[in-house]
Amino acid sequence: MISAQAWADAERLWDFQQMGHELRPCSVAIGLGSHDLGVADTTADLYHRGMMPLIVFTGATSRTTRDRMPRGEAEHYRERAMELGVPAEAILVEPRARNTGENIRFSRELLEGQQVIVSSALLVSKPYEERRAYATARKLWPEVEWVSASTPMTLADYVETIGNASFVIDMLVGAQQRLMIYPHQGFMIAQRVPDDVVSAYERLRDAGFISRLVPDKVENT
Repeated sequence: MISAQAWADAERLWDFQQMGHELRPCSVAIGLGSHDLGVADTTADLYHRGMMPLIVFTGATSRTTRDRMPRGEAEHYRERAMELGVPAEAILVEPRARNTGENIRFSRELLEGQQVIVSSALLVSKPYEERRAYATARKLWPEVEWVSASTPMTLADYVETIGNASFVIDMLVGAQQRLMIYPHQGFMIAQRVPDDVVSAYERLRDAGFISRLVPDKVENT
């Protein structure tokens, strides 16, 4: 049972992760692999709205996806987007990345290898990782103008789609921790974190939502 305080704190982290970018047409969209097929759905919707001519889906597997997506996150995303009417020739698959940093680096390598000129990119992620993904992309590929995108929904709606509130809050807490410690390790740009967001994170951490926390010195996962 999630307490009222924990839920309020999770909603604060959820709101903070939203970048609030205005969507606009870009050179390419990069869909970040994860357990959430909603990323593929949103990327396909953006394609049909004319927001980009080309999609890169990036991601191998992780402990949260190896059973659900045995062929790799990027490949499952590609299949989902094609089911939603995106033509195969509009999709590139990057199947090796196992963390956000690799998502960006390997996607860049793939696009440069295909001689695709990228001046701007829609960065499509899970709703609670918009800010973390943006900070990583800005650090690793600063020449590109990044526009963050995710499925527009509330925390309550997202939990309903996933079916596990504790899992979602654990992921939120992990994303927030990385946003605070990774700039010091060179993995992403620094962003100001309001005091009330820090307090919400600390209360959730102390309440036991810790399965996605990492030591202070780790790889960018």
